[in-house]
Amino acid sequence: MKQLILTLAFIVSAVTPTFAHYLWIETNAEGKTGKEQEVNVFYGEYTYGVTEQVSGEAFPKVKDFTLWVIDATGKKTQLSVIAKTDRYVAKFTPATNGTYTIVLDNNKIDVIDYTKYDFGIFKTHYNASAIVQVGKKATNTNNSNDTGISVIEVANNTEDVKLQILFKGEPLKDQQADIYVADNWSKKLTTDSEGYITFKRPWQTKYIIETTTKEEIPGKYNGKDYQFIWHCATYCIQ
Repeated sequence: MKQLILTLAFIVSAVTPTFAHYLWIETNAEGKTGKEQEVNVFYGEYTYGVTEQVSGEAFPKVKDFTLWVIDATGKKTQLSVIAKTDRYVAKFTPATNGTYTIVLDNNKIDVIDYTKYDFGIFKTHYNASAIVQVGKKATNTNNSNDTGISVIEVANNTEDVKLQILFKGEPLKDQQADIYVADNWSKKLTTDSEGYITFKRPWQTKYIIETTTKEEIPGKYNGKDYQFIWHCATYCIQ
């Protein structure tokens, strides 16, 4: 059974912006009605085999996420998570056939000051989603983030991967997306006028799609001023 992993990039405040940890969702991409589905939330750098401990120094900084499952009818149910050694775990049981979307959102991360790196003072907002397909009739995933960036997987009848990038629910045209695999291989794509990108997977390996945008709106969060909001979403397929 193939797995689809959705990742969410996180810039670690203790290092430069060029080094990133990731908060991601991992779940089986195929499910069955009446069978419990497990959802895991990890934090680390999977490319280098780094998985942070829940009780460590890094994971608590990104633990205030919400996790939801949205069924094929659009019904949205929040999932409770249980802390394990190196992950948070949630479970749900699909009741009917259709495309289910697991959505993680994290808009509760402290302001980061990177002025010494010429990057500014910013607030982060991350969004991630993963698909669980139950039965053969696939539809688009349901992840319209009204306050930030999100990635939609578009159902199609080919082996190609088709995604749509949205910002506040609207297609993001001319938006750059980076595709990564292991060993520093990467490729850049740009969305069309409707926010779509399409690509092939030449190897049976893990692919990371990352897209970011900078919202030049200053504000204050938890008593600290910030100059802009840094939105980041990544999508990982295995």
